[in-house]
Amino acid sequence: MAPGFLQRSSWAISDHRVSRFGPSSRWSNKDMDPVLPEDRTWTTWDYVAYWISDATNAAVWQLASSMLAVGLSWRQALPAIAVGNIIIAIVMVLNGTIGARLHVAFPVLNRSSFGFWLSYFSVVSRVVLAMFWFGIQTFTGSECVYQMLKAIWPSVAHIPNRLPESSHITTVGMMCYFLYWLIQFPMMFISPQNIRHFFTVKGVIVPFAWLSMLIWAFVKVPPKTSLEPLHTTLSGGTFSWAWLSALNSALGIYATLSVNIPDFTRYAKNEKAQYIQLFIIPVAFTLIGFVGIAVTSAGEVLYGEVLWDPLRLIDRWDNRAAAFFASFSFILATIGTNISANSLSAANDMTVLFPNYINIKRGQIICAIIGGWVLCPWEILASAPGFLSFMSGYTVFLGPFAGIMVVDYWFVHHGRVDVPAMYDPRGRYRYWNGINWRAAVTLLVSITPTLPGLINNINPKIPVGNASFLFNIAWLYGFFSAGSVYLVLSKAFPPHETFMDKAILADDIPDSFDESSSQDHIDEKEKVEVMTTAAP
Repeated sequence: MAPGFLQRSSWAISDHRVSRFGPSSRWSNKDMDPVLPEDRTWTTWDYVAYWISDATNAAVWQLASSMLAVGLSWRQALPAIAVGNIIIAIVMVLNGTIGARLHVAFPVLNRSSFGFWLSYFSVVSRVVLAMFWFGIQTFTGSECVYQMLKAIWPSVAHIPNRLPESSHITTVGMMCYFLYWLIQFPMMFISPQNIRHFFTVKGVIVPFAWLSMLIWAFVKVPPKTSLEPLHTTLSGGTFSWAWLSALNSALGIYATLSVNIPDFTRYAKNEKAQYIQLFIIPVAFTLIGFVGIAVTSAGEVLYGEVLWDPLRLIDRWDNRAAAFFASFSFILATIGTNISANSLSAANDMTVLFPNYINIKRGQIICAIIGGWVLCPWEILASAPGFLSFMSGYTVFLGPFAGIMVVDYWFVHHGRVDVPAMYDPRGRYRYWNGINWRAAVTLLVSITPTLPGLINNINPKIPVGNASFLFNIAWLYGFFSAGSVYLVLSKAFPPHETFMDKAILADDIPDSFDESSSQDHIDEKEKVEVMTTAAP
């Protein structure tokens, strides 16, 4: 007989965590259920802190700087960042309001627009990508640890390497990676309701540190010297496509969160608490973009080369205290981004895939182990640039996902959805064999034209002609084409079985709909009675 810990039942979530939704506990758990009123703790200020925290991200810093590399001036790059983030903020609030109103996570909400089974396509793909990005962000964090250790003990830079060249990582690199992973790992145990406090701390410390770097740049190199000479070298159609490509890059940085923002807004005290995103996202991201451009431009004057990576810039500093605290701010920035964009996203998705065995805490731990160690991110960075290009090009899917979600809730169902049915594979969102064929056709129409450009992005040796230009605006094309096609199909072939006179929300389920009844299927009977009363 196998030891107890090897038996599948020993890994099942304990009975007191059983879900109140779904025909049985196989289809949900407490973390997947709509958030209870007492757990809706996020206020307006929490969302302000969250987005300031997410804006202070090395990728946002590098984005603005890299736009100068394609020939845009800083005066042209900043409007691209601002416009891109205004667009993404609108989508963020539209999808975020759904989460704040229904209090359900993205993987569950997705079933109402894609169909119960088709929704798993986006869920599985997002789990895989989130784990890969978790590992890559962890490797970035390890470089911050290296700069901090070198600032304290300069001799760290001279530790001999005992690992073979084929390992694609040095002894010091592995040490720093392990230390960063250890620093980050305890965060996996913090619930989404309480992680907002970490975002608040990061939202105070990191902007202060980066503002200090901006002041340093202006003191060392006046803006007249660092910024004024940066004029565009492009004109005509070349400039237009470069600017649109920059706009698409700005959209792509947080295109994932525009889809899964319900994972966070489900914890809002009320709908209005998350409206602030419409203002804070474009302001915070544009300001951080300017900081990245200004500091990088000053570094070019001081050191004679363009240092897009802020850690390479810090590596040039002689002031060890400044290097330590600047690197510490980037550690906080990386941890916050890794949690919000990767570990929590992967965990929410895994709870849907295995609700009997995985809750959010377990999902984050699994993500930290698989993404951090099993996938060996240093190997990916060293030997799989094509795969990294594919992951970066995942926006070709995210635009259509967001477009379908917005149109389905606001324009097809007009906000009248059935929350309990989202947990039932035989419910009203079964559509055709669990697939909303309108969404499937829409994905095919909106994604296919951008695939040649994605292929060329992965392997530039494969010529695709002008199709590459469409890839440069993949998110914009995907969002608007998918939204239009889905709306036309839904109006021409209405999914009558999903239409209702009034929404059925989680709060409409009686309190007597308790945990023990879910095991005996009594919950199914009571849920049907509620739906029958509210349905047309």
